[in-house]
Amino acid sequence: MLKAIRNFFNGLAFGITETIPGVSGGTIALILGFYFELIETINHFTENFKKRLQFLIPLIIGVVSGILLFSSLINFLLMYFSFPTMLFFIGLISGIIPHIYARARVKNNDETQEVKKIKFTEILLIIIPFIILITLSFLKNETGLTNYEETISNITFPFMIFIFFSGILAAAALVIPGISGSFVLLLLGLYPLIIYSVSSIRQLFTDNGTLEHFLNICKVLGPLALGVIIGGLSMARLIEKLLKNYQTIVYSVILGLLSASVIVLFKDPIVYKSGLSIFIVISGIITFSAGCVLSFFLGKKRL
Repeated sequence: MLKAIRNFFNGLAFGITETIPGVSGGTIALILGFYFELIETINHFTENFKKRLQFLIPLIIGVVSGILLFSSLINFLLMYFSFPTMLFFIGLISGIIPHIYARARVKNNDETQEVKKIKFTEILLIIIPFIILITLSFLKNETGLTNYEETISNITFPFMIFIFFSGILAAAALVIPGISGSFVLLLLGLYPLIIYSVSSIRQLFTDNGTLEHFLNICKVLGPLALGVIIGGLSMARLIEKLLKNYQTIVYSVILGLLSASVIVLFKDPIVYKSGLSIFIVISGIITFSAGCVLSFFLGKKRL
């Protein structure tokens, strides 16, 4: 029972972070210590079926709850307290970086945790993803769609195909620490539309909810969900194989992505959306420090 509750809250944290562009759910899974179990469960679901379900069901309920219930709270915090809110998440990412670096320097499958010298090729594996993610951050679609209600009312089949493949890319980002699925959707110009569609679900339970509105939401979230499932399953299997055979390479790439994420988030306009003042800056320093300390000690225990 306690494990189910823990898995629910892990999923809750995962779901909340996936509503925030730039914050990686994979990173949160690493910090909270359920990342590797999640990858293993997805790839070996039919093995020990009951145990897999006991892990996945409360986790999925938590993820869905986090997205549906906390999206409004996160939007409120980002609207009025964006600087301290985002700095807390930046702190979470920063605090885990030393542990990822340490894992990258341990020999593959080395039970004695023997540290090896870092090679030039491994430095490149850190630098290249770092540069790629920084470059992508400058290509973000800042304009995108504006009239979301009109957009979901006029979804075409080709656009649904685009959403489907966007879901595959976002799912790949979900299981790779350092890349945010919502950040990928932001790059593709779909993030505001997806958030609008998710937040519109509550209208289905009010007098304003109609069959037409339900079908419109399904045209957006249906292809996205299908793409996420397909992309998540395929990428999880790849990640597991890479971790088993190329641990140093995987952790080096993750290190580059995490380091770039810190810079990408600091320069993102969403951080400064609510404005700056002495009080806000001090609050940001406090939340950043809290995030660093929290993820460092959780990572020290679980990585």
